[in-house]
Amino acid sequence: MTTIDLNCDVGEGAGYDAEILEHVSSASIACGGHAGDAATMRATVTLAVARGVAVGAHPGMADPEGFGRRAVEVTPEEAYRLVREQVTALAEVATACGSTLSHVKPHGALYNLAATDAAVAEAVARAVHDLDARLVLFGLSGGCLLAAGERVGLRTASEVFADRGYRTDGTLVPRAAPGALVTDPAEAVRRTLRMARAGKVETVDGGEVEVRVDTICIHGDTPGVVYLAWSVHRALVSEGFAICPVRGAL
Repeated sequence: MTTIDLNCDVGEGAGYDAEILEHVSSASIACGGHAGDAATMRATVTLAVARGVAVGAHPGMADPEGFGRRAVEVTPEEAYRLVREQVTALAEVATACGSTLSHVKPHGALYNLAATDAAVAEAVARAVHDLDARLVLFGLSGGCLLAAGERVGLRTASEVFADRGYRTDGTLVPRAAPGALVTDPAEAVRRTLRMARAGKVETVDGGEVEVRVDTICIHGDTPGVVYLAWSVHRALVSEGFAICPVRGAL
């Protein structure tokens, strides 16, 4: 049976974390940059552990006003610090809750920058490796972050999105642009199965780009996210996929 990870960004205040975590295998938890604090981290880790969901860190720009999605200039040194501090904070919470971190996935603007800027990607990958080389680094399929993670010796997971539109270069459509979000569950399922089966995703101009699929993301603040997550999970299982986390080095 083919395994695939289904992950969701949680701990961001969207209000549906408990319900979403019933349908995913990995949780990427906000850890104080774009969203979250010690209390929300504890609550979200506890929810994930109770459901057998892998716990991961979701570090982002220190921009809560913009939810970490605004384009912000950041040097590689600053990116390293952001990731190291935020992942460390969540790792401490996870330990206190009797769990450990499984993966790291940057958020929003930091994720997009690391997908296209080799220097920032290298800094993010080094920060993760320096903290714990057993962690899995999630990054955009075909992006710079995956290559950087492999260079420093991390296991990487190539990520695709059930609820986001793609451009012809394989990057995500900016959220303010038409076609950025996929909110219709049937459409999300159709696109997800195409990616999982054929390794291809449609672009906003009607073309296709090739993707590698290790983990599929659903955003915790996408409208109708609970039903969308249920629909995607159910469709993948019905197609013979086993939903389980990506495992790092032992």
